[in-house]
Amino acid sequence: MNENYRTFFGLSKEPFGADIATRDILKTDQLIDVKNRFDYVLRLGAVGLITGEVGSGKSTAIRYAQGSLHPSEYRSIYVIASSGSIMELYRQMLNELDIYRSSNSKIIMLRLIKKEITDLVLEKKMKVVLMVDEASLIRMEVFAELHTLCQFEKDSKPYLPMILSGQNSLIDKLTYRSSQPLASRIVARSHLQATDLEGMHAYLAHHLSIAGVKHNLFDQTALTAIQQGSGGLLRKANHLARGSLIAAAAEQNAMVNAEHVRLAATEVF
Repeated sequence: MNENYRTFFGLSKEPFGADIATRDILKTDQLIDVKNRFDYVLRLGAVGLITGEVGSGKSTAIRYAQGSLHPSEYRSIYVIASSGSIMELYRQMLNELDIYRSSNSKIIMLRLIKKEITDLVLEKKMKVVLMVDEASLIRMEVFAELHTLCQFEKDSKPYLPMILSGQNSLIDKLTYRSSQPLASRIVARSHLQATDLEGMHAYLAHHLSIAGVKHNLFDQTALTAIQQGSGGLLRKANHLARGSLIAAAAEQNAMVNAEHVRLAATEVF
């Protein structure tokens, strides 16, 4: 898309991007709630859940919650789940822990992971947290043994708190009997709701401000169209907002209206 719209509106950078710095994330009540539960899970060394629809801001919530963890005190292990075996998850963890010894043995990989975590906790006096994004993709047989990652010294030491983030189907998978050993460790759950009209207004204004524009560029019809068109989901709202700015600039219109949002909607899903 033509970047002239940035010059037209006086934007200092691409607005509504996913690469927003942690310090610039809009601190909503929902995000503060996620962080409070995140911190609680870490204190107990337990398991916590973050759920929400696609594009509701789960990964951003994890970044926000993780942002306050000082790297000299915490070692964060962030992995993106897949529909593969648990060995795929172990390989990601080994890579995050900078362990490059190859092995095709599940037992050996688990032993290497646990040894590194134990060394971090006992020798380097660090706290470790595992964050599994897209956890709703995990196969049932993986859920059945995922809890073994949290077992240290005959399950008496909470060395590895775990945060699972995923779509709402994650809850369904955790209700199965085979998932109970993991589900029984969950002490906190956060669910990200769709943003309402008032929240969308604050969200758009915040992102415009980050991009260097302090005044509103969306009229009421545009604001309503973005909120309704996105279903209150922030990822789609980002696409609609940016696309409608481009459409408005093409018409040399200083304010975005609902027709510009409609035009933007023809480009996204």
